[in-house]
Amino acid sequence: MNFKTEFKPITVQPQMIEAKSFEMIDEEIGEYSFTEEQYPIVRRVIHASADFELGKSLLFHRDAIRSGIEAVRRGKRVVADVQMIQSGISKQRIEKFGGDVKVYISDSDVIEEAKRLNTTRAIISMRKAIKEADGGIFAIGNAPTALLELIRLIKEGEAKPGLVIGLPVGFVSAPESKEELAKLDVPFITNVGRKGGSTVTVAALNAITLLAEQA
Repeated sequence: MNFKTEFKPITVQPQMIEAKSFEMIDEEIGEYSFTEEQYPIVRRVIHASADFELGKSLLFHRDAIRSGIEAVRRGKRVVADVQMIQSGISKQRIEKFGGDVKVYISDSDVIEEAKRLNTTRAIISMRKAIKEADGGIFAIGNAPTALLELIRLIKEGEAKPGLVIGLPVGFVSAPESKEELAKLDVPFITNVGRKGGSTVTVAALNAITLLAEQA
């Protein structure tokens, strides 16, 4: 392929690009305190965001990796807060074990109930999701209100997720929602601060499904 630029890419082969990216991350990350099982998630988050600060801000519950792998391999449902996450997830690896991926935020009953209660659809979607995803993985990268509602439901004993990937991005309630998640004794992956988003939530979840496939 002839690139009409002064810079020529190192390679145009997808697998080699990914391998080279991981090699560069390993060289540049510096010191960290993550365990051997946590590091693949950190590395994929950095790969997705090109942000070492974000990757190194990740926090893990002690059972997060084990419980996430177990949820995937048992075919548990994955709940995403927005369609963007659903689009990016490697559904093939989830469906291989009998699981599926659901987003409830645009369901007609969720929209109607949110209007009736004058609250966010994200909140109502979590109330619906917990009825259909016991022991599943909740992947939240966009809506802090969804994460805060899920935390409330966990505290009240109504929700028992296998893993919460809580990485919402933003200014209003995003850092605080992640601080609250980190206080819970449930399997979680989250981070400190405003950074996050659907892309890195997808990266963390895809890393878990890869580990499940390799287990």
